[in-house]
Amino acid sequence: MTRPRKSSGSRGSSRGYPRAIRLGESLREVIADELVRIDDERLSFVTITRVEVDSEMNRGVVYFDSLSGEEGDAEIIEALDEHRIRLQSSVGRQVRAKKTPILSFRVDEVIRSAERIDQILRDNPSPARRDEA
Repeated sequence: MTRPRKSSGSRGSSRGYPRAIRLGESLREVIADELVRIDDERLSFVTITRVEVDSEMNRGVVYFDSLSGEEGDAEIIEALDEHRIRLQSSVGRQVRAKKTPILSFRVDEVIRSAERIDQILRDNPSPARRDEA
């Protein structure tokens, strides 16, 4: 008699989602905590929204948003680049992984796009909403 096969979704992870995604979430938490400790005014209102790690876990793209909007993006990326080594060191100490991904930083355009859509909808109410007003 043969044993039943395990489903492929449970292989390698009891949580049911890939290691790169779990590592990305861990990196997001560690980097966000470390940003609080860094004494740099340029990073005061920065939020780390997500971290995407490649399948080999060599590189991590850190996506962020801030209250300063598009005007402050260049300055924030510059500050994050200056503190990249410190952030990677913190990740290396706190995350159990064989290697620490090299970090790069990008604006989270998904959030910006959603904000633009929301603003358009507020500025141009639907015909049903106009009738209610």
